[in-house]
Formats: sequence, C-alpha cells, structure tokens
Amino acid sequence: MIKKCLKWFYIGLILLFLYAPILLLAVYSFNSVDMIGTWGEFSFRHYAKLFGDPVILEMIGNTLVLALSAAVLSTVLGTAGALGIYYCKKRIRTVLGGVSQIPIINAEIVTALALVITFVSVGMEKSFFTLLIGHMVICTPFVVLSVTPKLKQMDNSLYEAALDLGASPAKALFKIVLPQIIPGIVSGFMLAVTMSLDDYIVTSYTKPSTFNTISTYVYNATTKGNAHTAETLASFWALTTIIFVIILAVVLCANLAASKKKEAKK
Repeated sequence: MIKKCLKWFYIGLILLFLYAPILLLAVYSFNSVDMIGTWGEFSFRHYAKLFGDPVILEMIGNTLVLALSAAVLSTVLGTAGALGIYYCKKRIRTVLGGVSQIPIINAEIVTALALVITFVSVGMEKSFFTLLIGHMVICTPFVVLSVTPKLKQMDNSLYEAALDLGASPAKALFKIVLPQIIPGIVSGFMLAVTMSLDDYIVTSYTKPSTFNTISTYVYNATTKGNAHTAETLASFWALTTIIFVIILAVVLCANLAASKKKEAKK
C-alpha cells in the first residue's frame, strides 16, 4: 500500500512540475488584470484582445504559415533522406545516420550563425525564404529521426515481392513502403511543426525585420516592455491555454482511437 501511494505521489509530483506553469497561465487567462499574482475579476478580456487585435492575428498567422510550410517541406525532405540512408550500404548508412543527427546535438546558436554566414557569403538578403531554410535545417533531422525506426520495423519482403511481381521501384515505394511508415512520417511532421513554433534563435537570426513570429515578438516585448506590450503579452496567456487544450484534445482522441483499434483486433 505504501509503495503504491509513493508511486502515485511521485507521478503526481512530476506532472505538477511539468504542467503547473501552463495551468497557472490558463487560470490567469481569465483574469481582468495584466499581471500574474494579482487577481481582479473573472473576464474574457484577454481572449477578446487575442482575437480582436490585428497585430496579434498577423503574428499568429505568420507563425502558423512558417511552421506549416517548414514542416511540410521538412517532412518531404526528411522522409526522402531517411529512405536514402536506410537503403545505403551499412558503412555509408552509419556515417550518414550520424551526420544527420549533428543538427540535433549541435548548439542552436552555432546553427544560426552558420546559416547567417552562409547567406551573407552567397549574397542572400534576409527574407521569408532564408527564414524558411533556417527552420528546415532544424526540423528535417527530427523527421529523419522519426521515420528511420519505422523503416527498420517494416517488412522488407513485401517490397521485394512487389518488385518480383513486376511493380516499378517507384510504385512499390508508394504502394508498399510509404503506407508502412506513415506513423513515423506523421510523428515527424508534428515534431517539425512543434520545433518551428518553438524556435527563437534561428528565427531571430534569419528573419527579415518586417516579419515577426510569436517567439520573437514575446522576447522583444519582454525586453522592451511598455503598457501596450504588457496588455498584448497578457493576451498570449489565452493563446497558451487554447494551444494546450487543442493538443490535449488531439492526444486524447488519438489514444482513444488507438485503444478502440486495439480492442477491435482482439
């Protein structure tokens, strides 16, 4: 009994440590005051500000467009890279697999500086294109990391059988290989979206001055704050709550669907 209580206490402590800051922001998103620690009245003021301010909506739109664009391109590039690495000879596969993980292990500031130096050396000015390239550099390795395990788990005999039965390599790829690694591709895409939404360092080094994302705006607002930015920052409490609720709903739905599918197979 004591062991069971300690186990649940330990799990609860970890969950509290992970989610207490998010829950705190969620509670204060319904506060009429723009300051954490001071409670005014229950209000939807921050939500009204979030959806009523064109500047905030533009920032959210910029962030989503960038994240989805980078995620789609990184997923295509990362999936192709994972396939290429997997079908290489063992020695080459080991080398390429290690090289593909360098951007994950490498410090992000080093990646950002390297990108800036590269863009300057080839005469490229900062634009949405350079920003997109920067996000693809940090997102693609995570797609490779997600797809590779699924390639190792798939049944290679099905691909070989398709070739023996007259299918072209391209047709066998799209009909046999890709359906088996779809979960890894989806996981890679979601990771890429998360990495792009979360990134500040590469974004700040590669973006044009006229383009703002949520991360760059929040950082600039906290370092150069005023009354207006304090009100705008408070509206991001509401955005945090909405994102958290959406992610929670998606995870719960995915788990329920997986459990129903598992029960149906029994």
